[in-house]
Amino acid sequence: MKDINTISRVEITHSPTPLESMPGLSLTLGYKLFVKRDDCTGLAGGGNKTRKLEYLLAAARDAGADTLVTIGGLQSNHARQTAAAAAKFGFACELVLEDVEGTPKEDYYDNGNILLDKLFGATIHLVGEGEDSQAFSHQLMTVLAEEGKSPYFIPVGGSNEIGSLGYVRCANEILEQMAEQGIELDQIVLASGSAGTQAGLLAGLIAANSSIPVVGISISRDAEAQHLLVENLLDKTLCLMGLDPELAKGRVLICGDYVGDGYGITTPGTIEAVKMAAQFEGLLLDPVYTGKGMSGLIDMCRTKVFEKNHNILFLHTGGSQALFAYREVLT
Repeated sequence: MKDINTISRVEITHSPTPLESMPGLSLTLGYKLFVKRDDCTGLAGGGNKTRKLEYLLAAARDAGADTLVTIGGLQSNHARQTAAAAAKFGFACELVLEDVEGTPKEDYYDNGNILLDKLFGATIHLVGEGEDSQAFSHQLMTVLAEEGKSPYFIPVGGSNEIGSLGYVRCANEILEQMAEQGIELDQIVLASGSAGTQAGLLAGLIAANSSIPVVGISISRDAEAQHLLVENLLDKTLCLMGLDPELAKGRVLICGDYVGDGYGITTPGTIEAVKMAAQFEGLLLDPVYTGKGMSGLIDMCRTKVFEKNHNILFLHTGGSQALFAYREVLT
């Protein structure tokens, strides 16, 4: 197995992030619940993309790049953190942001993450609903190169095998905290979108010979499509680490029951989960990722999907900055 400490990385994350109990939700839902606070990673208000960007920015630097290009939805948490990382490390930043059909619009274009993107000095390219943001970004890369710049493309969510290494490190961090705190975890639950967080976490657990199941609550695709996305990226991550992809067999668990109408579109369960986390734990979730992920966890607890006395960890991937763009559906 390759030592990931030999792979280039810049240090951004405020780590280890806390691993703490959720007593209010535990009492309400009848399971012992914990939360891994990756909303506290530090960069631009925190979130899971910080860990991925440590490796992606190192790769951009090593490639001699001077400009970061990435894509996402208009209220992308990844775009916000990429813009902040670019500012911190002296890169120019070009964000290709796609409007999302079905999202609340009153505050969507000027508040939340989009406001922060502008504060960080990123150049924003808006593409309309249904336009091909991938094609736009590739054309933009060509234009930037013709202008004498050296662009580096970061995929949506920072989710490739390089970015996923950030969650290999997080898996090790969780295992160390379990040992330090005397906690035995029976299950990890997280929101699963562009797949890098779930794939990286699984790769880290596999490398450490840990069998803790990781359930991804899909936030934008049906279970089959999300399973394939995570599985493919997990295989690539394991190969990068010098591990046999066969070790991943049976490890990818996806629930697609809480997607609703699609990415960025809230469900009644999402709104309930955001409010319950706030009112029982003083914990801010977001309406796109962690709100949907927590809605799945809440429903699974209520319907007793988990075994009695199971200890369950929710991975909080951040994103509360987007709450301000969704004000009209939250108040």
